[in-house]
Amino acid sequence: MGSGKVRRCLRYTKKFGDDFLHKPYLCGALAAASFLAGVSCRSTMKNIDEDHRDSHSYARPEEVRVRHVELDLEADFAQKVLRGTATLSLKRVVADAPLRLDTEGLSISRVETSQNGRDWADAKFELGPADKILGAALTVPLPAEATLARVHYGTGPKASALQWLEPAQTAGKKLPFLFTQSEAIHARSWIPLQDSPGVRITYSAHIKTPKELMAVMSAEQDPQGTRDGDYFFRLRQPVAPYLIALAIGDLAFQPMSERTGVWAEPSVVAKAAAEFNDTEKMMQAVESLYGPYQWERYDLLVLPPSFPYGGMENPKLTFATPTVLAGDKSLVALVAHELAHSWSGNLVTNATWRDFWLNEGFTVYLERRIQEKVFGQQRAEMEEVNEINELSEEMKRLAPADQILHIDLNGRDPDDGSTLVPYVKGSLFLRQLEQTFGRDRFDEFLRGYFTHFQFQSITTGDFVAYLHKNLLDASPELAAKIPLDEWLTKPGMPSGIALPHSEAFAKVAQLASGWIARSVKTAALPAKAWSTQEWVYFLREVAPKLDASKMRDLDDAFHLTTTANAEVTSPWLVLAVRYQYAAASTRLEEYLTTVGRMRLIEPLYRELAKTADGKKKALAIYAKAKPGYHPLTVGAVETLLKP
Repeated sequence: MGSGKVRRCLRYTKKFGDDFLHKPYLCGALAAASFLAGVSCRSTMKNIDEDHRDSHSYARPEEVRVRHVELDLEADFAQKVLRGTATLSLKRVVADAPLRLDTEGLSISRVETSQNGRDWADAKFELGPADKILGAALTVPLPAEATLARVHYGTGPKASALQWLEPAQTAGKKLPFLFTQSEAIHARSWIPLQDSPGVRITYSAHIKTPKELMAVMSAEQDPQGTRDGDYFFRLRQPVAPYLIALAIGDLAFQPMSERTGVWAEPSVVAKAAAEFNDTEKMMQAVESLYGPYQWERYDLLVLPPSFPYGGMENPKLTFATPTVLAGDKSLVALVAHELAHSWSGNLVTNATWRDFWLNEGFTVYLERRIQEKVFGQQRAEMEEVNEINELSEEMKRLAPADQILHIDLNGRDPDDGSTLVPYVKGSLFLRQLEQTFGRDRFDEFLRGYFTHFQFQSITTGDFVAYLHKNLLDASPELAAKIPLDEWLTKPGMPSGIALPHSEAFAKVAQLASGWIARSVKTAALPAKAWSTQEWVYFLREVAPKLDASKMRDLDDAFHLTTTANAEVTSPWLVLAVRYQYAAASTRLEEYLTTVGRMRLIEPLYRELAKTADGKKKALAIYAKAKPGYHPLTVGAVETLLKP
């Protein structure tokens, strides 16, 4: 590296401090780390530097960086608000720079600063105008020696991260429930902080609740703790703000191993523990591949059905939907996925939301590897093929710009980037690396990657630099087979990639073809022995040539309308809407008013919205269902049903 380029790197390091120092390849390996092959070192520096600037945060951590958040909050279920303080420990980089925080809908009553944590003085503060995506910036001028800021505040009635449930919306029907969902940029709706995945923080919390309720967080907690309405938590490992999570309700705990267990409402906890009792095996499987679990405990919290996602990888405490409790462990890929996030996402985190594929693509790849070790290759292959089919269908609806892994989200809600592209396309990219370089070599690469970047937030540029240095550059002939630019910056899928195949699905496809042609009778289908994955694949295969009569034959034989398996119910009800299968009409309304998981209900609203009568029915059902939907689900459904 020439002396002029070295000086430029030193200037960046001086300007940004350890915010820049933790990017080990920004200087020394810039030539090899070009984000696009053939780009000059200077251009690469510009691209990578811009990538680190989070367009979804008002914060300027290169000037003042939040290192720790201490919460002292009380949950008011009557008013549906959290009230209290957030005390922020600060690292001052630029002496006279103000503290800039992200907020959304918060009521700020007072801000104080201190240099020692004992003596506090009121500080001036300014809450900027509210942006519909970013919320409002909170700016606090800081005295010269201040290292702490304490914000007194309350949450708003429509906080996007909070869902307050009435007793009737819970399993027990007696006590209310609250849970948070902070990803992507919703932490700012319940905590004033630097809400960027590039700003890793530790946190502690004192949470007050009604005495009959239990509080849990994504932090250290005592599974045998007393239910007294007064709870304390601490997370010592630095994480991105979207991983701060809180739930309050009528909760019980059941252990599954020395370091795993399940939290859930009392009527659900035993069923959940039985469903998830392979969790320890999964942990051991991924540890054998990619290094030790770094978070002490791994517990799961099964939430009420309004939870908008399948799971959320909050450290130490995965939040999970009850829709995976199928009774046969057929849907525990979700646990494998959220557990894998303990390495890809929580340990090594996307620094900005355009790098989201670094979280999810890696996690889907690890999920497959866990599935192979614990449940066998056939199960892993079926899961992968079904997800690729879903990706193929979704890409037909996506604009080309939204099919890109390194997606441009400037001026957009980062939730817009949460499609199957970062998940499945990202995992297929890693799959091609594995196939090209060999599994053993690629496993060694991944293990080194997780060790090297542990407890850091990185960009796509950082990954590409590490990929070049530790895999591609050592084997130019093999590297030439990887269309890196095409994978990361182009829409669609690279041509010529080898997609997975499932022998089990080949048999299902043959039966589906015969059944449609009536050469295979309904009674002859071995469907009672099929897994969830085989049923989903079968329904996809027969979908183009179904009619209400054929659906009646299937329903009479296999009772699909009344199945308790949520993953089978969703595609079945989509077909019921499409082919006007009236026998499933009541079940459709019941499903949409009791399930809040977006992945399962969005296809139903989308199918209903294709016709005038269907849309009228969808609006009527939605009016009943809306009070039980999470704010994120409300936004998604209303987008589908808008005029």
